[in-house]
Amino acid sequence: MTDREKKIVRTSFLGIGVNLVLVAFKAAVGFLSGSIAVVLDAVNNLSDALSSVITIVGTRIAGRAPDKKHPYGHGRVEYLTGVLVAVLVLFAGAVSLKESAEKIFFPVETDYTPWSFLILGTAVLVKFFLGRYVKKTGQKLQSQALTASGADAFFDAILSLGTLAAAVISVLFPIAPEGYFGLVISFFILKSGFSMLSEALVSVIGERADADLTRAIKEKVASYPEVMGVYDLTLHNYGPTRIIGSVHIELQDDTTAKEIHALTRRISAEIYQTFGIVLTVGIYASNRSLPESEELREEVEALAMEREEILEIHGFYFEPESKNVTFDLVVNFKADAEAVRDELLQKLREKHPDLHFYTVLDSDYSD
Repeated sequence: MTDREKKIVRTSFLGIGVNLVLVAFKAAVGFLSGSIAVVLDAVNNLSDALSSVITIVGTRIAGRAPDKKHPYGHGRVEYLTGVLVAVLVLFAGAVSLKESAEKIFFPVETDYTPWSFLILGTAVLVKFFLGRYVKKTGQKLQSQALTASGADAFFDAILSLGTLAAAVISVLFPIAPEGYFGLVISFFILKSGFSMLSEALVSVIGERADADLTRAIKEKVASYPEVMGVYDLTLHNYGPTRIIGSVHIELQDDTTAKEIHALTRRISAEIYQTFGIVLTVGIYASNRSLPESEELREEVEALAMEREEILEIHGFYFEPESKNVTFDLVVNFKADAEAVRDELLQKLREKHPDLHFYTVLDSDYSD
């Protein structure tokens, strides 16, 4: 196990231990006082312990080395554990909502002792600090499951506080507010659960790379004097700590294979050392020093930029001998990319019938 995985497992075991202790004390208070709210609070803590178990299992699976069937590793399993924890939170919220509604229509008489208040008050503080610690650790380690568990623990602290407040009010006044407190808290738990689930599913499906990260990578690559442009940066996330990507750089067309080899190796090595990202570097040849090529490039770019759907053209290359013109076209996701490309090519061919235009459609994968 890596140091990161050890910290996640250690934090999860802490959560399991604390939650099991709270389950025992709260269950005792709930059954002795006749409070269904406290019993449900204990059950909720039991689900928290289960979520910590899921986090441990998910972390161990995610930490397995790549194999023939899974050459990119098992890191995305962590995102699936985040989904499972979010589902547990939603389940707890739904149960709390149901029981709270029943308590409003069918209130139950309770009998609390000073020891009950002491245990409930201590549980609020313990869950608050546990949630804060687990969530902070999860964010630091980029563990969605751990972060979700921490957020869940924090909401459990609020739930326990509501239960405690309802207990105090029921002792001081001849009313049963448990159901109303539980109803409000249930909605907060459900909202938190949906937020966790949305974040976890986005990671499973795949999301746009962080803009600050992509800008930093492009700036680093562009800092090499031989590089005339940086394009087509794509990053694929195979877990919180494993990112593989590719990028194209524009080089003068008389650059030798030996020079290209040395340059791309240096770039890949520096990106890995700086960002921990395995980056494959491809090239576009450029002959901007050729006046007719640069003039044609500016003309094509000006014509393309008349369409707001077109974000960029790059990889432009004009071969005077063969009359071939090649370039890549980046179109925004809302547009019909093929239709936009065909219209642009038609205009170019009408304007330059002696030239052969070829273009490749690119997507706006990064900033």
